Amino acid sequence: MIAAFSISPTGSDETGSVSEAVARAVRVVRESGLPCETNSMFTNVEGEWDEVMAVVKAAVDAVAEVSPRVGLVLKADIRPGYDGQLTAKVERIESALAGQDG
Repeated sequence: MIAAFSISPTGSDETGSVSEAVARAVRVVRESGLPCETNSMFTNVEGEWDEVMAVVKAAVDAVAEVSPRVGLVLKADIRPGYDGQLTAKVERIESALAGQDG
């Protein structure tokens, strides 16, 4: 599965900036060892259901350590038997774009 998620600290954050809190979450994802990428809106992570959900929970917990309230947006593509789709999906679109005229 691929999960795209965004974690936002809310409420009074006396310990630092929003960027610092979000960086805590991204650090958890990157240290998980699962294939992942971060863009301006979401962090994407790929793996089996239980391992991905455990990473999402750990990332939320990391932000909760510095924020009294945490918002989570989660979208998942659950497709058993497929892996490597984090990059393969993009490669298919790039290939289709390369085949178009003008």
